[in-house]
Amino acid sequence: MDLGAGGFSEEQFREAFAELQQPALSGADWELLVETFGISIYRLLDQQTGLYEYKVFGFLEDCSPDLLADVFMDLDYRKQWDQYVKELYEKECNGEAVVYWEVKYPFPMSNRDYVYVRQRRELDHEGQKIHVILAQSTSMPQFPEKSGVIRVKQYKQSLAIQSDGKRGSKVFMYYFDNPGGQIPSWLINWAAKKGVPNFLKDMTKACQNYHKKT
Repeated sequence: MDLGAGGFSEEQFREAFAELQQPALSGADWELLVETFGISIYRLLDQQTGLYEYKVFGFLEDCSPDLLADVFMDLDYRKQWDQYVKELYEKECNGEAVVYWEVKYPFPMSNRDYVYVRQRRELDHEGQKIHVILAQSTSMPQFPEKSGVIRVKQYKQSLAIQSDGKRGSKVFMYYFDNPGGQIPSWLINWAAKKGVPNFLKDMTKACQNYHKKT
């Protein structure tokens, strides 16, 4: 397998793009969790961890693909609109851009943090531009674990975006992480059913207020 920058293969980018065109939900026990605000969220039980993988399909109105991808990649801006960010920045390690992200969790649970690499690519499909962003956890000695914060060591996300033919975007997102510790099932269900749609709504609002750096 040919791995490019960030350790991502051409095949991984193509897989995310393919899901945008034709959702891959057959052949596995994917179940529809919720449909809301034009977004459908499916989940699949991961037998090894007992946790769920998620796939999200839907449309975001009044947020173009270029703008949505820019907002998603802009870490400084995310600190302004994402209320759950405690700390978020990118640092170059061994010639590679690595992201550190600490997420606020409700009391009395410990915050979680992530160390991951990401890459953005633009693919062409029949003359239409498709944005694909991949992210996955990594381990770097430059980011030692903090006392009182639980390090998420299994994290994987992919996002594919194309025009909806109007002013908005058609979106596919895959997400899995293992938050560790003892998290109540109600919180995990809330995060999937409410947190993901709320995040996408917040991101749409952030698109409308975004001024890209020049």
